[in-house]
Amino acid sequence: MLGDQGSSAGPARGSFSDNSAVAPILIDITRLVYRQLTRTLPTGIDRVCIEYIRHFSGHARAVLCLGPFNAVLSKKDSERAFQALTRSETRARWLAVTLIAKAVGWRWLKVVRGPCYLLNTSHIGLENRHYAWALRRWGARPVVMVHDLIPISHPEYCRPAEYKAHHQRMRSAATLSAGIVANSQVTLDTFKAFCLEAGVAPPPSAVALLAPGLARLPQSPRVGARPIAEPYFVVLGTIEPRKNHWMLLQIWRDLCERLGAATPKLVVIGQRGWECENVVDLLERCRPLRGIVVEKGRCTDAELVTYLHHATALLFPSFVEGYGMPVTEALSLGVPVIASDIAVFHEIAGDVPDYARPLDGRRWEALITDYAQPDSALRAAQMLRIARYAPTTWAAHFQTVDMLLLQLQSPSRRPLA
Repeated sequence: MLGDQGSSAGPARGSFSDNSAVAPILIDITRLVYRQLTRTLPTGIDRVCIEYIRHFSGHARAVLCLGPFNAVLSKKDSERAFQALTRSETRARWLAVTLIAKAVGWRWLKVVRGPCYLLNTSHIGLENRHYAWALRRWGARPVVMVHDLIPISHPEYCRPAEYKAHHQRMRSAATLSAGIVANSQVTLDTFKAFCLEAGVAPPPSAVALLAPGLARLPQSPRVGARPIAEPYFVVLGTIEPRKNHWMLLQIWRDLCERLGAATPKLVVIGQRGWECENVVDLLERCRPLRGIVVEKGRCTDAELVTYLHHATALLFPSFVEGYGMPVTEALSLGVPVIASDIAVFHEIAGDVPDYARPLDGRRWEALITDYAQPDSALRAAQMLRIARYAPTTWAAHFQTVDMLLLQLQSPSRRPLA
């Protein structure tokens, strides 16, 4: 059995990494180092990367992909990097600069002798031919976590260059990987369909649902005072086309016209992304929304927990998602969710949220109006459903990952589907 989700210690006895007979573990930390250098707030993918470091760090080495070359950090530098990335943001930023400086001089370029597993949990590097060359040179067997194929399946919601880049990432994952970890069955099915279309046999794979990314924060002791006196809703995520902020803002403009001062507030938490000019125009220039819609471009984890804890509900109207960690985060904090009626949300949250199709503005407005009432029957009914909601734990996630790694290590064992 693995340790509980609140532990920051290394892997528990009986896990893959605790078995001395298995191949060494390498963990790609490139994305986390880059985000420290750019001072970018963590996303769901970053939280997953950190959890993999927490689980495997006691028996692993770190890998950094720097443009045309890739390097394995020394054991000492790996330990320093793992500790900084999981514990101290200031220290992690300083260490990131140090590691880049070392890389320029090639002072810590190491080569692992013999077979090893390389865990890529961020997609970073898979589009780079040098990355594939380095893997072969090391004799590494990559195990890739696939978060989504949205740039391929829904390119209209992404930057133009992302289709080609992500297509190469997924092709690399299909052709180079010893195994695939998918964050949902929806993601795995989409990946297998991609492999079929590309004429590539998919590697052995497993579905390992994600635990809430805020699970390590103690709840009640860290919840601050109510940030807004009036009732408010929260929409959480990077402002980009597929998140459907534009529809919500149009609904709020209509609510302002109908309800006036009684309009509930909307807190938009997330950094501004790409191709979101129409949303930015509403946030900055729409007079009826001033004082009603509050934008929080930067929000610490503690602030996020506070905003969610006191919210009437989380709104998540995305057109498409590979997972949707904010849904599980809100429900794990006891906060109701109104979400898009898409397959992955049903997979990770079942019948707990209230659902509406992403383009059904009338239903969204009706649900929001109902939930805003102090005696909302719909909200009360969801609160009863939340009481029986049990989110996936990181222990359960890594139990699945460890099982896949052990099966990849032993050819005689039947691989997971």
